[in-house]
Amino acid sequence: MKRIVNFNSFNVFSIEKESWDVEYHNHNFYELIIIESGKGFHHLNSITFPYKKGDVFLLRPSDGHEFSIKNKTKFIYIKFTEQYIWENLLPNKKNELKKAVQLLMEDHSFVYESAIKSKTDREHLLQLARILLYEFSHKNTYNKEITTDLFSSIITILIRNTMQNTAAKSRIAQNVSKIERILYYINVNALDADKMKIENLAKEFMLSPNYISIYIKKKTGFSIQQHVIQHKLKTAEKLLLQSHYNISEIADRLGFNDASHFHKMFKVYKEMSPSEFKKKGLSY
Repeated sequence: MKRIVNFNSFNVFSIEKESWDVEYHNHNFYELIIIESGKGFHHLNSITFPYKKGDVFLLRPSDGHEFSIKNKTKFIYIKFTEQYIWENLLPNKKNELKKAVQLLMEDHSFVYESAIKSKTDREHLLQLARILLYEFSHKNTYNKEITTDLFSSIITILIRNTMQNTAAKSRIAQNVSKIERILYYINVNALDADKMKIENLAKEFMLSPNYISIYIKKKTGFSIQQHVIQHKLKTAEKLLLQSHYNISEIADRLGFNDASHFHKMFKVYKEMSPSEFKKKGLSY
């Protein structure tokens, strides 16, 4: 299966086709596809179902798909990475909504056919997508802030529609273990020095600042700092392959002391230097 690779963390564009000319494929990014007009069939992970105006499809990186077009179709594409979600969407969400976003991004059972069932939400989301496309394309003053807010609204509408599903509600509301919630908090906030202060982390989960480090080490076998470093190095992998930052900029962006410290930690983690990893990744 063909794999389409994108090096931008966020991209919005529109295309119109009378026939589909892209072979069955997956991506290295998430993809939100809004049907602005037209109809046909969507082949997703070997399952085929019809699409029409207003349908919305959320694809994860591993999803394979293609379209069969019956009537000329106009698509609005929103392509984004996990890193974009962490940096631009999650910081301003309440805890329950953060869990819902994570579930939406990871759980294939929630959104398979069109993600939007509500007629009103279909109309609203399509209008938001059109405005988002305009703002992203025209680069006017404050367009970055506006596009972030518009995208956040689109994702929230998607979540509201998944909440119409009783199974989805129960999974969001289920008693996720405290250590799972802590690890997700670390995953989301690892690059935020203030939120990762022991006293703030302990307060978030109603544990003693003296005990929370012991609790995490006991439950996972790794210290808080080891979890943070692991997250930073995984993020570094993405940035090395999916961004235009150089190694010094990545080291600074991820909060390493300097490029030398980043180089040393990455080499222990991947058994190769950051530059070797980048060169090897881009050669595939």
